[in-house]
Amino acid sequence: MRGFSPSAFRVWQRNRDVFLALSSSEIPGLIAEPLLVLLAMGIGLGAYVGLIDGQDYMEFIAPGIIAAYGMFSASFECSYGSFVRMDYQKTYDAIIATPLSIEDVVAGEIFWGATRALINTSAVLLIATAFGLVHTPMALLTLPMGLLSGLMFASIAFTFTSIAPGISTFNYFFTLFITPMFYFSGVFFPLDHFPPIVQRLSWIAPLTPVAKVTRSLVQGELELSLLWALALILGITVVFFRLSLVLMRRRLLK
Repeated sequence: MRGFSPSAFRVWQRNRDVFLALSSSEIPGLIAEPLLVLLAMGIGLGAYVGLIDGQDYMEFIAPGIIAAYGMFSASFECSYGSFVRMDYQKTYDAIIATPLSIEDVVAGEIFWGATRALINTSAVLLIATAFGLVHTPMALLTLPMGLLSGLMFASIAFTFTSIAPGISTFNYFFTLFITPMFYFSGVFFPLDHFPPIVQRLSWIAPLTPVAKVTRSLVQGELELSLLWALALILGITVVFFRLSLVLMRRRLLK
């Protein structure tokens, strides 16, 4: 397996420039969707749920939504976005005709997906702060956490992209993998409120450790178990990042 070079930054830069050029249509969506989810679940469902572990329900779900929308942005960017650039726009073919390698393309795409996660994490954190749901400066650490989780989900999504036969295949990726994580990874309800079997299975989902770390940071509560969650995130990231390098090289050289 070959490694990527610093030239991967050029791929990241290309995607950044496209994002900035389309920012007038991109940025409203960054704010509107998480805001609506926070209001609908926090105020609507929160009126019936009440307090969770002594917290207002809206305060409980805010960190989970911060974690979840980092996942969504990185996953969408490195699945649908990457597939369009690869298969429809032929952007990858054009890039690898230059001195950049396939590995540079893969790394640049994944790093951009992680950047999109950081952007979304920042937006949702600002929304939560505006609603008075953040009470500690430690919550700023959710930003590097968002970047790390974005790297993980971008790697997972890009691995799937490297084997997807068509763009419609991503329906399965989101329906069977991303959406269930949104509901069963501790975003909306504490995991210890689920049956024991669901609690154990939830740790298979990569969003679970992200939601746990993010909630601890927003609440200003650090514990040793967070080291296990971080180790899990790093392990998943390394495996899928390397896997995406191998699989995309095979695909583009066919």
